[in-house]
Amino acid sequence: MLRTTRYKRYVAFLCVLIGVFGLLACQQVSSRSSPAPLIHLASRPVDYSQNAPTSRDKFLWPFSSESIWNMPIGSDAQYEPARLKSAPRLRVDKEYFFKLNADDPRQPVYAPGSWRKRCSGKKKSMKISLPVPDNLIIPDARKGKTPNNASAFLMPDGKTLVQLEPLARCEPGGPIYGWRYFPNVDIYGEGIGGAHFGSGLSSIGGSIRRGELTGNQPIRHALKINLWGEKYLFYSKKIPGYRWPADRADKYAARQYGGKNSELVQGALLAIPPDITVSRLRLKTQPAKKLFHALQDYGAYVVDDTGWNVHAIPLEHNVLKEFRQTYGYSFNSSEGPFYDDVMRIFKSLSVVVNNTPETIGGGGRPRAPLAPPIRN
Repeated sequence: MLRTTRYKRYVAFLCVLIGVFGLLACQQVSSRSSPAPLIHLASRPVDYSQNAPTSRDKFLWPFSSESIWNMPIGSDAQYEPARLKSAPRLRVDKEYFFKLNADDPRQPVYAPGSWRKRCSGKKKSMKISLPVPDNLIIPDARKGKTPNNASAFLMPDGKTLVQLEPLARCEPGGPIYGWRYFPNVDIYGEGIGGAHFGSGLSSIGGSIRRGELTGNQPIRHALKINLWGEKYLFYSKKIPGYRWPADRADKYAARQYGGKNSELVQGALLAIPPDITVSRLRLKTQPAKKLFHALQDYGAYVVDDTGWNVHAIPLEHNVLKEFRQTYGYSFNSSEGPFYDDVMRIFKSLSVVVNNTPETIGGGGRPRAPLAPPIRN
């Protein structure tokens, strides 16, 4: 131990004398006493040209290059602070995505019996059936657990997306439950609409997928976030709780939305302004740095009300387990370095007030390259 301490002091002295090369030596010493991070993301802007993909899988990275979910923030973006505060908890909004096989047995889709008892009721038909394996189970809601379970099913034609919320399937080989978003969506198209019914925005677009928070590549698309409507989302007769690209707000918006910022509504595009840096926010954890860069370069759309005092980020359901296995702590949190980092990120968000169909992301020069062509 004494030898190691003396060695570290000696290297620290060299660091002062030989500048950059000394800094590298310091990093090597530090790595001997603590595990190296799994991902290396710099505080500077992301170099998207490094190992840039030349094509993409439509199921993992859907919709056209000009879709709202793939369009980067532009140089002409106009920002207004969202004025979000820290929330007592950070939560995920789990989403479910499936590629369907025509050989699996078709099952009818029914409307949920209720929000809390989904696999029940009079079996009101959603006028569609889906080929799903008999062993596919999505649990019903239970006391204190009523997840949105937004979902998207890629039909065997490889093109059509059927979207449901809240998804439930309680019995092997039984029917599927969930309100259906209509019309169906083309996975090659703009992909705006879907079964996040607080806003009418996509179930699958903007979702964080497996590997995106744990791999070495940056996230190359917009994200989604859910905010507590009672505290943050605005409603008035003139501004009825939503803006493009959303086509609705919650049915209770007039009664329960209590936000004061008229720009902060369902469908608002939130992003981190370009003058804010990782070092300025003092971010420590690697997944938070990945979220930071995605939110600065692509932003996130408000898609749902959390219904209580939490901030939530929608992601593919199996990301939660992958995240814990990789980092050793949970995404769902109310304390710790990752939670602290993400709360700083939320507090730094602004609304891109000039996000329109003609100027997606605010217009101007994109901060990142457009998505490459779909390969299949």
